[in-house]
Amino acid sequence: MSAFKIVGGTPLSGEIIPQGAKNEALQVVCAVLLTEEPVVLSNLPDIRDVNYLIELIGDLGAEVTKLGKESYRFVCKNINIDYLTTPEFQEKASRLRGSIMILGPLLARYGKANIPKPGGDKIGRRPLDTHFLGFKKLGAKFSFDDKSSNYSIDATNLNGCYILLDEASVTGTANVIMAAVMAKGTTTIYNAACEPYIQQLCKMLNGMGAKISGMGSNLLSIEGVKDLGGTDHRLLPDMIEIGSFIGMAAMTQSEITIKSVAYEALGIIPDTFKKLGIQFEKKGDDIYIPKQSEYEIARYIDGSILTIADATWPGFTPDLLSIILVVATQAKGMLLVHQKMFESRLFFVDKLIDMGAQIILCDPHRATVSGLNHSRALRGIKMTSPDIRAGVALLIAALSADGTSIISNVEQIDRGYQNIDQRLIALGANIERIDL
Repeated sequence: MSAFKIVGGTPLSGEIIPQGAKNEALQVVCAVLLTEEPVVLSNLPDIRDVNYLIELIGDLGAEVTKLGKESYRFVCKNINIDYLTTPEFQEKASRLRGSIMILGPLLARYGKANIPKPGGDKIGRRPLDTHFLGFKKLGAKFSFDDKSSNYSIDATNLNGCYILLDEASVTGTANVIMAAVMAKGTTTIYNAACEPYIQQLCKMLNGMGAKISGMGSNLLSIEGVKDLGGTDHRLLPDMIEIGSFIGMAAMTQSEITIKSVAYEALGIIPDTFKKLGIQFEKKGDDIYIPKQSEYEIARYIDGSILTIADATWPGFTPDLLSIILVVATQAKGMLLVHQKMFESRLFFVDKLIDMGAQIILCDPHRATVSGLNHSRALRGIKMTSPDIRAGVALLIAALSADGTSIISNVEQIDRGYQNIDQRLIALGANIERIDL
């Protein structure tokens, strides 16, 4: 098992380039299965989850060619559907929650698929009902085997229809879109997720010959086509990394420039960090964050304590609430963090409390933070990364702390952040990857 050894308390400086968007990558890599023609994807992040998925696509029979450091060509002419029933596939697919999104493309193109119950972060119950209810509306028939935890789907006759999603699930929306692009007739999806990742997927599919309208809204219209062709597609920079670096700069009192952030696609993220008192400026398509000795949390107009909560897009992404919480520990003022979507995502705060943070965990969804205003540094401790986002929040805390911290289970962090230790060392961080 790998761990990070961090000696904190050193301000960072320099420029950092965000990786390609992890959540977009998991969708568009699956979308290559919709055509037998070449598809080139660039700005793919070199992270564990994406690499697992690329490997899985190759195991299915795709020709996968690495064209450059972050660029791949996929040719899915000879896909072996029978591979889905092998123990090897069952084991590999169960390791990665993103594998669920191969279903939509396979149903659209081959009319059948099966997949084991996917893995992923241990952040609470994450039902797959939205995916399967959407497939069922299109005419698919599915079954679940309790003994093998395997989902089987028959979609030999998909027809366009009106679908009101039970929740605005990003992966559920993506999966239903990919199943519908070659269904007969027109599909209307209401309460669709409209994150930039979904918009990017739709742009890519339209570049392949799909007919999707309504991008950027929660009402999508998809006119089914007979087949799709190849395309070239470049991924957005990862908004979660960008938010993480903004928080890291403030927490460590550092001067950092985040390069090429695709600012217009960041939505409410910049303004949310500004509510914590973090100063930064947009320079072209870069974000420059000056060194700040302190930052003060805003209050509501009536003087009451600010609440930052997650919401479906264009609301604040749940993937950055862990970062907001840790950054608030050294702010001036108080903050209520309300994590609505996942009931276990705040359970890392005990580590921050051990480091000296003043946090009250009100219940599984809410935590109140009383900021220290850099009057007292956090202290280094030994801890374990429970999931991707909490792991990076703990890493930020360790970078700001007095003394040495050890973070184990950093494989979780590697699932979502590309060579994070080396990139932070380039900014001046004292971080070392060790074996335990």
